[in-house]
Amino acid sequence: MRQFGLIGYPLGHSFSKGYFTEKFKREGINDAAYELYPLQRIDELPQLVAQTPQLAGLNVTIPYKEQVIPYLSSLHDSAQKVGAVNVIKREGEQLIGYNSDYFGFKLSLQEWLGNKLNNLKALVLGTGGAAKAVGAALDDLEVPYQVVSRQSGPDTLSYAQLHQQPYLLLQHRLIINTTPLGMQPNLSSSPDLPYEQLGPDYYLYDLVYNPAETQFMKEGTKRGASAKNGLQMLHLQAEKAWKIWNGE
Repeated sequence: MRQFGLIGYPLGHSFSKGYFTEKFKREGINDAAYELYPLQRIDELPQLVAQTPQLAGLNVTIPYKEQVIPYLSSLHDSAQKVGAVNVIKREGEQLIGYNSDYFGFKLSLQEWLGNKLNNLKALVLGTGGAAKAVGAALDDLEVPYQVVSRQSGPDTLSYAQLHQQPYLLLQHRLIINTTPLGMQPNLSSSPDLPYEQLGPDYYLYDLVYNPAETQFMKEGTKRGASAKNGLQMLHLQAEKAWKIWNGE
C-alpha cells in the first residue's frame, strides 16, 4: 500500500485528505491511502520519513512551504522558480521538492481571464509561499505585479500606502489574496484595502476556498467587480501533485 499525506500545522482546515480519499475510491485506486501528518516542527520530517517506509509522496502546507527546503535532496524547476515547495516525491532515499500551486494558479487564472490578462497589472496580497507561487505564475504570464504587506519595503507596498495613494489601486485592477484572511472560521476578516475604489473593471482572486465567497470577494462583487475563489486552483494543484507522484 502506497502512503501519501499532508504535512503542516495545524491541519484542521485540510482539503487534501478528503480530496484524495474520494479520488482513490472514484477511480478504483486500491493501492494508495492518504493521511494527515500534523508536524509541530519541520525538523520532525526526517523521523516521519524513516518511520513510514511506504510513504511515496507528501503535500506541504502552512507554515512549512519554505522551511521544508533544507530537508530535501533536490528541487524541481517549479520549486526553484517559486522558492517554495508544496509537493514532495520520494524516490528511494531521495526527497524531491516540487511546486504544484504554481501550475494550479497559472492555469486557473488563464482560464478565468484569458486575453484580459494582457491589459492588467496585479496586486499580490501577502508574502508567504503561496504568494511566491502566484508571483512566479504572473511572471510567466507577463503580468506586472506589486506585492502588498503590512510593512512597506524596497519591492513591497503597504496597505497604508494603498489607502494614502489612490492611484495605486487605479493602476492595479487584478487583486490576488494569498493570505488566510477570511478563511473559516474568521469569516468577517479581510485584507485592509480601500474597497470603495473598486468597480466593474476589477478582478478579485482569493486563494481561500472555504467559505466559497469570502468577505474580500463580497466587498468586490457588491461594487460590480468580478471575483473567483481558490477551489479550482486547489483541484488543479492536487491533480498535478498526483501526476508528479506517479511520474506522469
